[in-house]
Amino acid sequence: MESNNVVYAIILTLLAGLATGLGGLSIYFTKKYSGKFLAVSLGFSAGVMLFISLVELLNESTASLSLLYGNGYGKAYGYISFFAGIALIAIIDRLIPEKENPHELNFVNGAEKDKGSLTKIGLVSALAIAVHNFPEGIATFATAMDNTGNGAGIAIAIALHNIPEGIAIAVPIYFATGRKFHALILSLMSGLAEPFGGIAGYYLFSEIMNEAFTGIILAAVAGIMVYISLDELLPTAEKYGEHHPAITGVISGMAFMGISLLII
Repeated sequence: MESNNVVYAIILTLLAGLATGLGGLSIYFTKKYSGKFLAVSLGFSAGVMLFISLVELLNESTASLSLLYGNGYGKAYGYISFFAGIALIAIIDRLIPEKENPHELNFVNGAEKDKGSLTKIGLVSALAIAVHNFPEGIATFATAMDNTGNGAGIAIAIALHNIPEGIAIAVPIYFATGRKFHALILSLMSGLAEPFGGIAGYYLFSEIMNEAFTGIILAAVAGIMVYISLDELLPTAEKYGEHHPAITGVISGMAFMGISLLII
């Protein structure tokens, strides 16, 4: 059963990572990018992540740890792990300069026209996105190993917010070089950090995987997802000036995740 879960987790992280290619593929079909579409998709992703993190992952973590260490200590360990996850992803985010952050998609509106700068933005965005995707891959993989339904939910949310990240890579590369295929391949390659992070995390932690460690990881994953939602997805959606579509996306994402958890 565990081997089946490993294969399932690998497939989920691979699909989530390769969603950057969908963003890259968009350069073949359009020259304009709708702020409303991006706002809704980012909001939907944030809604899924927030709901599953706070309703499922954190509760599952504290319940599991409480059985091992008692109600008080179990919840304390879970909450500490939750904020440790936030701290981890915040540190990673801080290492990337704001102007080179993959979620700063100012070039979409045509603000940057210099070809040299566009190439640099695309390449740095690809590297930055790969750095972001690595811990996201671990989060998806670890969650899928513990619960296939929760893993699928997180994979869907990450895939949705990987689409505009693919756009962040492909658009500047395409407008700088005129090579659509080159831009598409670069966006796909950056997404491969997702399954690589999941597989690397599994082999690094497989020897110490037990009920306590799984509980800690689930809480940390919840913290990572909450940080990504509040610090990256929602602010980026707001920067397009599409407040209501973004909130509609958040609510829709929460409803989608709630319904899916009832069905699964």
